[in-house]
Amino acid sequence: MRETKHLLFPGTFPAISRSRLTTLQVNLGYKCNQSCTHCHVNAGPNRTEMMDDATLDLVIKYISENDIALLDVTGGAPELHPRFRQLVIEAGKAGVTVRDRCNLTILFEPQQEDLAEFLADNQVEIVASLPCYTEDTVNKQRGKGVFSLSIDALQQLNSLGYAEDSNLNLHLVFNPSGPVLPPSQMELEKEYKQRLAQDHNVQFNDLFVITNMPIQRFGSSLLSTGHFHSYMDTLRNSHQADNLETVMCKDTVSIDWQGNVFDCDFNQMLEEPLYSKDKHPLHISDLFATSLGDLPIKTGNHCFGCTAGQGSSCSGALN
Repeated sequence: MRETKHLLFPGTFPAISRSRLTTLQVNLGYKCNQSCTHCHVNAGPNRTEMMDDATLDLVIKYISENDIALLDVTGGAPELHPRFRQLVIEAGKAGVTVRDRCNLTILFEPQQEDLAEFLADNQVEIVASLPCYTEDTVNKQRGKGVFSLSIDALQQLNSLGYAEDSNLNLHLVFNPSGPVLPPSQMELEKEYKQRLAQDHNVQFNDLFVITNMPIQRFGSSLLSTGHFHSYMDTLRNSHQADNLETVMCKDTVSIDWQGNVFDCDFNQMLEEPLYSKDKHPLHISDLFATSLGDLPIKTGNHCFGCTAGQGSSCSGALN
């Protein structure tokens, strides 16, 4: 796989000031039952990285002792971690909302047959990738048969109350299939809701439209096809300064499977950690005695992906 990091740092992106931490995003590991072409994590079935018990215990301790509103759990397929369910339960005890980055097909993996019921019983918010409402596009981007399984999963979640019960939120995620900015989130959401309801009797709450980042698997494909520099030009030329006020790194930090701390999931994939004042990379064990508000946010040229056009975050468009 071809690396893009040397083309992103040092960058020309504007400085961002940090606000109060409200969201802890935790990557439990890179093992996944799928290998999607747009994946910026380069996750897949052959990845073995997984958060150990000591680090996961620190995550539980941190969310229990700090004013965290949202625990955003990701991977890989985070549900494959043997203590995923314990983490969800402990976060619930602490009054923290849990958001599961679910690929939907995980619901049909061995030993996951009761996963949907577990998520519903614990009022876990689900954010599920579905790059299109048509079968051919989804299977091309995510693998043969993925669309059919995804629809089955969505119907199962609907039957449990997701998107109908106010306590069970189900959001879908759209990523473009190529080196282009995503369309209007508002307009595309209307199309998704109409087509999925009409064709499959599927309901969901919101569509999160996310810009593809020029890193990892997607970044490598840009280099291989000769589209990297033109895509970066698109991101830079579409930069909207107003989006700087609502980018996710202002109130979120990302923890990798080893417990290292990053300003965002993208910096994590680029191995650009958050540094303390004395210039050592932070670990979650350091956060208990660290004031994040005094630490600068590490930016690079990939950050233009978050401010281009309507903006982009792990919760979709910014405007």
